[in-house]
Amino acid sequence: MNIATEHTARTPLYNLHLELGAKMVPFAGYEMPLQYPMGILKEHLHTRSQAGLFDVSHMGQIRLAGKNYAAALETLVPVDIIGLGISRQRYALFTNDQGGVLDDLMVSNGGDHLFLVVNAACKQQDIAHLRQHLSDQCTIEALSDRALLALQGPEAGAVMARLAPETAKMTFMDTAKVTLMGVECFISRSGYTGEDGFEISVPNEQAEALARLLLAQPEVAPIGLGARDSLRLEAGLCLYGHDVDTDTTPVEASLSWALSKVRRADGARAGGYPGADIISRQLATGVARKRVGLLAKDRVPVRDGTQILDAHGNVVGHITSGGFSPTLGDPVAMGYVETVHAKLGTLLQAIVRGKVVSIEIAKTPFITHRYYRG
Repeated sequence: MNIATEHTARTPLYNLHLELGAKMVPFAGYEMPLQYPMGILKEHLHTRSQAGLFDVSHMGQIRLAGKNYAAALETLVPVDIIGLGISRQRYALFTNDQGGVLDDLMVSNGGDHLFLVVNAACKQQDIAHLRQHLSDQCTIEALSDRALLALQGPEAGAVMARLAPETAKMTFMDTAKVTLMGVECFISRSGYTGEDGFEISVPNEQAEALARLLLAQPEVAPIGLGARDSLRLEAGLCLYGHDVDTDTTPVEASLSWALSKVRRADGARAGGYPGADIISRQLATGVARKRVGLLAKDRVPVRDGTQILDAHGNVVGHITSGGFSPTLGDPVAMGYVETVHAKLGTLLQAIVRGKVVSIEIAKTPFITHRYYRG
């Protein structure tokens, strides 16, 4: 089934998705699989129990090279790039002059270059942002000739070790060049589900053959965008454009852990990135609102955009991501509330279809992360 528009792009796995019976929908300018015949619920649970294969080729892949690429990128992110070890990966944020988040991304040190993975909806603006600010310091190459596959789940490690034994030595956020089916791939041991897993950058021409090889493994099933969203929500991971955006700072978004110590006010390379003064001040003095986890007490899902009220009916925040947690069997959500209401266990309310739903501030992630750390 295909309800995408004629203006959307297609990934190298488009025909395979159709062959597998995927329901295709427009997403970030691409025709992407929402779900397969197994259905979102079973796809979600399969990923949590075995291994799921995701097509994430719509994401942007970018290569930075030259003499000063690490120092150059540090002028755009509040993260330690210079100190990032070879064959290691780190989460980063592009910020604007107000401290807001332009995009979140993954950065890997390839030894003589940096490899960036950015969000699909932001990749053109990210490439323009890099070229505007860094062209005189390093080369910026958009890798449009490569697909990206994500293998996620507790059996992902066993599957990859079967196909490439050297991957068994990799731990969370390690990267490596690995030969699969005679083709050199760039892989990281990371993902967007809270599970162990790998993201595999492969040339477009070999992407379908590699996907078929992975799907031929008994543990692996194809997984669509629907389960990808419920998996990342359970894992407490932000979705750009919903849980973080240009009007939200990393401190408000409860992403202070991603702000490297060396780049903070008392660090050796403090500041020097857009919005640094605002973010440093917020780290020191706090913020008026914070991203929090939420449990809906009445088994009623609360969706993006729903207002959050205190006991007196005053609006104190809003939902940014919400849905049903297949793992917990209950609705979960994330959103922003005034900091005074952000304490764990605080009871608040949401209005869903005209009815009051009780919600409680809860710890995230909602499930235990199972990244492989050796």
